[in-house]
Amino acid sequence: MLFTSSNIRFIVIVFLSVVCIQINAQQKLPNKQLRILFTNANIHTGKGELLKNAAIGFKEGKINFLLNAEEMQRVKINRTEFDTIINLNGKEIYPAFIAPNSTLGLNEVDAVRATQDFAETGIYNPHVRSIIAYNTDSKVTPTVRSNGVLYAQITPREGVISGKSSVVQFDAWNWEDAAVKIDDGIHLNFPSLLQRSGWWAEPEASSTNSKYDEQLNELKQFFNDALYYSKTNDHPEKNLRLEAMQCIFNGSANLYVHADYVKDIVSAIQFLKSYNIPKIVLVGGKDSWKITALLKQQRIPVMLNRVHDLPNLEQDDIDLPYKLPYLLQKDSVLFCLQNQGDMEGMNTRNLPFLAGTACAYGLTKEQAIASISYNAAKILGVENKIGSLEIGKQASFIISGGDVLDMKSSNIEFAFIDGRMIDLDNHQKQLYKKYSSKYNLNEK
Repeated sequence: MLFTSSNIRFIVIVFLSVVCIQINAQQKLPNKQLRILFTNANIHTGKGELLKNAAIGFKEGKINFLLNAEEMQRVKINRTEFDTIINLNGKEIYPAFIAPNSTLGLNEVDAVRATQDFAETGIYNPHVRSIIAYNTDSKVTPTVRSNGVLYAQITPREGVISGKSSVVQFDAWNWEDAAVKIDDGIHLNFPSLLQRSGWWAEPEASSTNSKYDEQLNELKQFFNDALYYSKTNDHPEKNLRLEAMQCIFNGSANLYVHADYVKDIVSAIQFLKSYNIPKIVLVGGKDSWKITALLKQQRIPVMLNRVHDLPNLEQDDIDLPYKLPYLLQKDSVLFCLQNQGDMEGMNTRNLPFLAGTACAYGLTKEQAIASISYNAAKILGVENKIGSLEIGKQASFIISGGDVLDMKSSNIEFAFIDGRMIDLDNHQKQLYKKYSSKYNLNEK
């Protein structure tokens, strides 16, 4: 049976009810057996391609059908392969968006210390794993996923080596259910040559870091110990910190280097290459546009700092942060967008709009979409599962009645994770409905 766009919500909800699925914003839904085909949609694959008037279908949680308009005219659909077929009448389909370098689920209320669990005591903590602290019942997460962000890299902070991050999806009972890739990498906050103080409205003059040599020598000693440990099999006793470092020497995990300025970035690359670290990812990279040749030569991708920001230096263009994605794109440096900064948990919902700003300042729309989907998945090492819409990958995507990169027209109507339709309700929407009803605003 073929349904029109106006009946989509009714049909999908009834269908889920028939298979006895209860939608809950905090629960993982066990409906991987759904078989749905969406037709007549504009499909953004996440890899720079737009398929107009195309169709996408899935079963058992994975995409098994993807054809463009021309192919649809030649292929006869076997309707028995799907439980329902829905005509979207030109609506947009996007891959699920990914938020790298995030403290979602580790930090609930910025002003309440008891709700923060993203930093461990100590300076060198490569053995600390953020995944076991991840809170699937956070009230912030539903506000984020209602805007299309369905995955995140849960990242520890502070210290010189903060610990290990993991990739999760936002429809789970507990961290074991949420995990997409556990311990994907270790995070290093590389020492900075300069110390900056003040705040964005009243910045103070920078000064030389008097402890830089001491910090660098200390870091070098730790890496020397870890490298020696990794090459030695007979250990009198297990050292958890040094044991945890082995994954970056053998290339089974990324080393995420947090640095912003040219001298720090170059120093970090030289330092890590001396230890033959195979997988390096730059996080932040405010000055990365100045050394694109080096980054490309060393094959170092960048998780770009928040686009909605001010430039670092007085002599920089006022719109430099907006142009950074384009400057890396034109020089063929792999990058994705991230949102570290003030109130980053709640502001993660604006990730699509960061990509929209980058689109307004040089990126094509499909490149902007890739910067929060496929590019992020590739950097995180999960591109074989998520990040783009391709046959065989997880059926994780969103359906919108407008442009999700545009704040005015974005209207996400449905979202799927592994073929499960998830609830897009959240605490903010509930409050809106509550007070709209109280004051009869819905009638106006």
